[in-house]
Order: sequence, then structure tokens, then C-alpha cells
Amino acid sequence: MSRLVTLVLSLGLLVGVLVVAPPASPRSYRPLSTDFRVTQLAVIGDSYTTGTDLGGLGSKTWTGLAWKALASNGVRVVADVAAEGRAGYGVVGDHGSVFEDLTARVVKPDDALVVFFGSRNDQDVDPVHVFARAHDTYALARRFAPSAKFLVIGPPWPTPDVPESVLRVRDAVRNAALMAGAVFVDPIVERWFFDKPELIASDGVHPNDAGHEYMASKIAPLIRAQIYR
Repeated sequence: MSRLVTLVLSLGLLVGVLVVAPPASPRSYRPLSTDFRVTQLAVIGDSYTTGTDLGGLGSKTWTGLAWKALASNGVRVVADVAAEGRAGYGVVGDHGSVFEDLTARVVKPDDALVVFFGSRNDQDVDPVHVFARAHDTYALARRFAPSAKFLVIGPPWPTPDVPESVLRVRDAVRNAALMAGAVFVDPIVERWFFDKPELIASDGVHPNDAGHEYMASKIAPLIRAQIYR
């Protein structure tokens, strides 16, 4: 009889503990902030994009550095890059291409963004011809990628004494870009390289490795803004 009483009392105490014990604190969950989408884009440019022996080769080019910077901020991109030294909208590059040829090579229907960068190489070309070729280049890109956004970065210049011929090319590219509905960025007006000789190689023309890092720091936010616009 005493064992039964003891068992009953023990059960009563256990029930009491279960009744009076405070409820466990709810677990908190932190939502993931990383965007797992992958954005397809294409880049067309000249030696400022290919890099040279003076800087920006391989993983040190601004494109690769920009993709890393974007990834570190949760923006994943897959990019096809077609760039050729000495090429422009109206002038043929080292391997016989103009920007329209490079566009045909890499722009695809699923591209969300097409980036055009340059070109100072057009400085000896009639601006009317530059405008016409730029217009045709953007029209071709639009046919290949109907839903893509366009980011057009004008020709850069490393010093404040920009030749009039380069300014005329810049204006021609800007006008064609705006007609195509592109966002136009002007490295000359924004003084990207002005008063920064440490970013330009010994030839006084091409960016060195530090210059490519600098371009990546400028262009990566521009690309991110277009992706989320």
C-alpha cells in the first residue's frame, strides 16, 4: 500500500513540474539574404577590357575582379567577354573585328545585360561613322537579346587634356546609346583616371593592375545597379 501511495505522489509531483515549468523560448531563424539567381551577361570592349602585358592579364583584368566583387555581395553572374585590342565601333582591332563583330560573337538571347566599353581607338574615325556603327551594334545586340538591358561606358582618357576628337567620339557613342535606350556612363566627365597616374602603365595609355582594380571598383556597382533596376 505504501508503494502505491509513493508512486501516486511521485506522479503528482511530475505532473506539477510539467504544469508549472515555463515554456521553452521559441527558436529564432535568420532569413538568408544571398540572391541565388545567376545573371547572364555579355561584355564587348577593347584592350582596356582584354588587359595587356602592362596590366590586367588573366585574373587581374577588371572583368574577373568585378565578378568576384559582385559575388562577395551575393550577386552571381556568368559572363561572356569579347574584347580585342585596338578595336572600336568604327576601327578594326588586332584580329580584324569591330565592336559589331564582337557583339555577334557573344550576345545571347538569355543575356540580362550587355556591357559595351570604349573606345578611344575610334578617335581618328569620322564621328558620323562612329554613330552609325554604334547604332548598328546596339540594334544587333537588341535582335540577339530582346529583353537585355544595355550599359554603355564611353571612351576613357587618362589625363584631363582630352583631345577634341575623343570628345566627338564620346558624343557620338552617347547619342547612339541613348537612342537605343541604354544607360550611358562617361568616364571623362566622371574623371575616372584624371590625376591618378599611378593607375596607368608606363606607355601612358593602358591601365596597369591597379588600374584594372580601379575599373572593377567603378564598373561592378554599375552592373549591379542594372541587374536590380
